[in-house]
This record gives sequence, structure tokens and C-alpha cells, in this order.
Amino acid sequence: MPHGQTATLDEVVITVIMARVTDYFGFFVYGIASALVFPRLFFPNHDPVTGTLLSFAIFALAFLARPFGSLIARRIQPKIGLSAKLTVAMMVFGTSTVAMGLLPGYDSIGWLAPAFLAALRVLQGLGLGGSWDGITMQLQNTAPKAREGVYAMVPQLGGPIGFCIAASLFYVLTGFLSDEEFISYGWRFAFFAMLAVNVVSLFARIRLLGTDFGVDPELTQSTPFMEMVRAQWRPVLLSAFTPLAGYALLHMVTLFPIAYALLYTEWPIAGILLMQTFGGMLAIFTVILSGVLADRFGRRRIRVVSTLLILGLCLSIGTLERTPSVFILLGFALLGFAHGQAGAIIRGRFRKRYTYSASALSVNLSWIIGAAFAPLVALWMTARFGLWAASLYLLSAVIVTAIALVLTQRRESELARRQRG
Repeated sequence: MPHGQTATLDEVVITVIMARVTDYFGFFVYGIASALVFPRLFFPNHDPVTGTLLSFAIFALAFLARPFGSLIARRIQPKIGLSAKLTVAMMVFGTSTVAMGLLPGYDSIGWLAPAFLAALRVLQGLGLGGSWDGITMQLQNTAPKAREGVYAMVPQLGGPIGFCIAASLFYVLTGFLSDEEFISYGWRFAFFAMLAVNVVSLFARIRLLGTDFGVDPELTQSTPFMEMVRAQWRPVLLSAFTPLAGYALLHMVTLFPIAYALLYTEWPIAGILLMQTFGGMLAIFTVILSGVLADRFGRRRIRVVSTLLILGLCLSIGTLERTPSVFILLGFALLGFAHGQAGAIIRGRFRKRYTYSASALSVNLSWIIGAAFAPLVALWMTARFGLWAASLYLLSAVIVTAIALVLTQRRESELARRQRG
């Protein structure tokens, strides 16, 4: 498509979904492997629980690296342009993901194996942080007033779709290979598949960035970090804390059940992955439903209702031991409902000049606080106190989200009064 040509809405939507599917697929491929493979391959000198905890600790590194990736990208974007910055970031993300599939285990190179894994995980986070292109925000900004919920929902489809692809891939690998074959080489195919997905997504995103799809160019301009923080720290924090319940739930229904089933039950892992794949399909439906309901009843009501429902889900975590389908399917249904509006950037929440940079920072903080440590903390609390304690992490996120929703309501009401005055 020639530069300057107008992109259709269908092209924008498809590109946004494709970009988010790529991001989530790469992260879930690593996440599933961090429960199934890495404890045995990189930490065989530890007991299974400790090995999994160490694996989940490395899992969190990418989320901690994301803000630094965003900062680096903001520095180089004015010099090389948005498309070139995106290309570099996606190459770092894709290359580091594929390189993980080539790593030898602890038995071959000792402590260097987990050290290389940690380094590649940091690079994965830097690449994902630097790949922020504002397309999602721009799509929401172009939404008609009565369709903001549906437009906000579109990028969130990438989560359950990306997980379904990753989980189904591991289902095939664990179901049709012997345990020895899977640990030896089978798991690596999932990481190699990332290369093709990453290349297709990159070309689609660059193609879209070269078009005009009716968005103010100022919404893609980065601003100095400290200037933005001084001017927008309050809305940044509120935007980071509001979706925490949905972000925490994301890893509590995707990664934690796999680790728990492997360590504490006799449930076959292929069966758990199959349940989760069906759950992901259910989440796709509830993500779409969240957008429809948000436009009809208001985004705030949807967030309040989904937060209360997650509170109820905490009580069902005990079913993971005997009937894991209950927690998994209910959890995925609520995940789609809560996550569907979690990425929404409310018009007017940030000053126009700072929208691009402030949105990126708030999203990165949400991932760090809500999702990065969810499987690690949940598993540690399970090992220390029992399965019931794992729900406390999710409960804490629900409480923080509830407080943030109240504070956001007060802030927006105050701003509205000022404008009327």
C-alpha cells in the first residue's frame, strides 16, 4: 500500500489483532514452557517446586524490562522513525524468542544455561517494550462515541487467541511425543514457530503505519519521560492500577493451573492444556461480549461487575485439585469479560501531548504490578500454605482495582465539574 493511502477499518482491525496475537503467542509459548520444561531442563539440581519457582522468577524479568525497552525506543524513534524503531524492536523480540529454543540445558553447560535463559528473557521484554506503536490507542481514538467499547475490545482479542494457539501447540507436542522426546527436542518447535508469526506481524504493522487512517499524528509522538511523569503521574498511576484484576487473572488461569497440575496432581498435562484451549475459545466470546455490553451499559459498569465476579472466582480455586475444569473454564470466561476492557485508553484521560508516552508507561506498569509475579507468588503461597492461599494474590488485585475505579470516578467527576465551571 503506498505511503499516504488511507487504510480501511478492516485492515486496521486485522493488523491490531495480528500484532497482539504475536505478542501474546510469544509470551505464552515461554510461559507454558516455564511451567512444563524449564524447571527440568535448566534447574534439575533443585526439587520440582523450587525449580518451577526459579523458572517463574525468570518469567517475570521480561515484564521488568519492558519499561526500559520503551525508554530506549523513545530515544531512538526521533532519529530513525517509528517504522524502523518497530522493526528493530520486533527483531529483538523474535530473535530472542527463537534463540530460547536453541539453548542447551543445565546438564550440558551448567549454570550458564539458566543465565542465558534469563538474558534472553530480558531481551524479549526489551523488544516487546520497544514495539509499542500506538496502533491500539489510535484505533480507540477513532471509535465512534457509541462504539468505544467494541473498539477497545478488538486489541484484547489477541490475548485469548494467542494463548489458544500456544496451548494447542503444546497440547499436540505433549500428547503425541513421549516425555523424553518432548523434553529433549519437542518443546523447541513452539519457539521456532514464533519466527514465522513475528515476520508476518511485522510487515502488517509497518504497512499500516505507512498509511493514513484518520488519526492525529500527535498521538504517535513521544515526549520526554520526566516531563511526562511530572505532568501526568496521577492519571498514569490510575490507568495502571485500574485493570490489575484482569491482568492478574490472565496468568492465574493460564500458567498457574499447569504448574499446579504438574506438581500436585495426577492430571495429565495434555488434558489440562485441552481444557485451557477450550477456555481460551470461551474467553474470545466473552471479550467480544464485553465490548457489546460496554457500549450498552457503560465501560465502568462492566469493569465493576467483572471485578466483583473475579472476587467470587477466588472462592473456587480449590476445585483445581479434583475438578480443574470448574476453575479453568469459569476463570477464562471471566478473563475475557474483564480483560476485554482492560486495555482501554479513555479519551481525555491524558493531555494530548503526552498520550502516546503516558499510555505506554501505564500499560507497562499494569503488566509489572498485575501479571509479572502472579504465577510465582501463587505457587510460592501454595507451597507454603496450601492451594487456598494462591487466591490471595488475585484477591489483592481485585481490591486494588476496586480502589482505582473509585478514585478514577472521583477524578473524572472533578474534571467534569471544572470544565462546566
